[in-house]
Amino acid sequence: MATTSKNILNKMYLVGALFFVVALLVVVQIINIQFVEGDSYRAKAEHSVFRNDTIPSTRGNLYDANGQLLATSISKYDIRFDALAPSLKDFNDSIAPLAEALAKKFSKPKDYFLQKLRKAHSNRNRYMLIAKNLNYGDYKEIREFPLFNKGPYRGGLIVEKRVVREHPLGKMAERIVGYDRNGSAPVGLEGAFAPYLRGSDGVRLEQKIGKNQWKPINSENQLDPNDGYDVYTTIDVNMQDVAHHALLEQLEYYEADHGTAVVMEVATGEIKALSNLGRGKSGKYFEKRNYAVWESHEPGSTFKLMSVVAALEDKVVDTSTVFDTKNGKISYYGRNVRDSKYGGYGKISVAKAFEVSSNTALVQMIQNNYKSNPEDYVDRLYSMNLNDVLDLPIKGEGKPMIPHPDDKNWSGLSLPWMGFGYGVQLTPLQTLTFYNAIANNGVMVKPRLIKKVTSKDRLIEEFDREIINPAICSQSTVDKVKVMMENVVKRGTADNLYSENFSMAGKTGTCQAEYWIKPGNYIASFAGYFPADTPKYSCIVVIHRPNVKKGYYGNIVAGPVFKTIAQKIYTNNPILDEVEVQKNVPVQMVKSNERYLEKTHQQAETNSRKLPSLIGLEAMDAIALIENLGGKVILKGKGKVVAQSLKAGTKLTPAQKVVLTLS
Repeated sequence: MATTSKNILNKMYLVGALFFVVALLVVVQIINIQFVEGDSYRAKAEHSVFRNDTIPSTRGNLYDANGQLLATSISKYDIRFDALAPSLKDFNDSIAPLAEALAKKFSKPKDYFLQKLRKAHSNRNRYMLIAKNLNYGDYKEIREFPLFNKGPYRGGLIVEKRVVREHPLGKMAERIVGYDRNGSAPVGLEGAFAPYLRGSDGVRLEQKIGKNQWKPINSENQLDPNDGYDVYTTIDVNMQDVAHHALLEQLEYYEADHGTAVVMEVATGEIKALSNLGRGKSGKYFEKRNYAVWESHEPGSTFKLMSVVAALEDKVVDTSTVFDTKNGKISYYGRNVRDSKYGGYGKISVAKAFEVSSNTALVQMIQNNYKSNPEDYVDRLYSMNLNDVLDLPIKGEGKPMIPHPDDKNWSGLSLPWMGFGYGVQLTPLQTLTFYNAIANNGVMVKPRLIKKVTSKDRLIEEFDREIINPAICSQSTVDKVKVMMENVVKRGTADNLYSENFSMAGKTGTCQAEYWIKPGNYIASFAGYFPADTPKYSCIVVIHRPNVKKGYYGNIVAGPVFKTIAQKIYTNNPILDEVEVQKNVPVQMVKSNERYLEKTHQQAETNSRKLPSLIGLEAMDAIALIENLGGKVILKGKGKVVAQSLKAGTKLTPAQKVVLTLS
């Protein structure tokens, strides 16, 4: 009996010891978790409940040279509801009027929202979606609804703001305005000036509320974003509109594949208009690619200017030097060079050959004078920067190609073919930069797309012209080729463009690109400047693959676009006095270049913050545009804008009120 009792007692001791050991282990683990590994576990718990979220900065505005908007940021809002935030009393008191307000706003039955709100409350839903993609006006209205007007903590209102980019010009200038999107290569002005426009993002804390949903919460550690700077470009919206529609009309008529038109201010290199249009599968034209900057191609006869300048500078010819056009046909190594005029032009001077664009005469000019030392010709071209990229801020510039005798692919045909624009490649903007230098008395300036950067009217940075080459050739050569280019329009290949009331100078180009591969692949072009006597703007128009049945020569396909652009710019340009305009055609330019530049620069300063046309815009877009310009909005009605109290072009003063009438 005693033995049995002793055995039972030993077992009890053993069980007790085991309980003690287990308890001790639990205590040790608690101490370990609390004091040794506590920080790690707390961090994990914190990480699983909270996270940092990015608050995107507001991208700066992109303006044209006169302060008209090219691109701006518009805020969009998503509204959600935290059903556990309001007290039970506030929820019950406000649910009916809230449902009624939402029903009226979104044109749905009141019962729909009552049921949705009650279900969210019963399901403890802390992230119920109310509406997405709202404009600023709708957001302001909804935050004043019953219950929501109590704010995020008492009313459960959750507001998520997104920023989207809007282009007031729509499809016009779409490619040059461009974009800067995550995951995509930057394009156009938006991409080129992204470092100024982007700003820096902020950071806020979010709390996980279940089902992988996160709710923003206020925190003292929230880092607010810094908005981007505003960028004023050199583009002039009015000139852009002229270039766009002149190019579009010609592309449609000639059923061409694509084309580009560029207008540059001679003295400064500022790009005032840059239109690029390509035909889509539907046959409609749109801003497809930036052909002016990207597309290198054989320039054809517009390159004859470069050849003549080289020959004049090297003094191997003068304008009076005569060449026999050989009945309009000459052969090199079994390949024919022909003039567009059957039978040729007889014996003509270099000046006349340029005017009529004689291939045979100008090819002889280069071949006869440089065949012993072709590097002299090529080096002269290089000295005029024709083999250099322009190093533009816009990405994707095409590389020029001027072959050299040291190249492996140099042949006996290379030199004569270069003489009339074949076997070389330039982009339209590179070609225009050379023509602009001639208009600018030999000073080659870099094409420029930016004027200044500001932050809330505070100047951050200002940009001036950049000189690539202070003298691509002598003034004597400049003077000679200027006369020749003016005569191209007066009595040469572009005499169809001549007007007694308005002077232009330039060179036609008709290139049959890759004609040995695909006959009929023509490129029609015209490059020059206007007015001829006191050049203010240079311009190039290039049109690819026009319908040959309708025409393909540069003077009839590209030239009329140039003329339309030139005349409309000067008809509408504010530097002209009324007495200088007759029947909508400029008669003469009497102002000096210095006075013109001073006036246009003053205009750019005083015309910033101009109000655009808002007709047809949604209310929220119009509100955002006006507020971005520093104005205040008064709305009348709902829907889209049908009238505005201030005319488009009015300069807004700070806090100035604009009344918008909505449909």
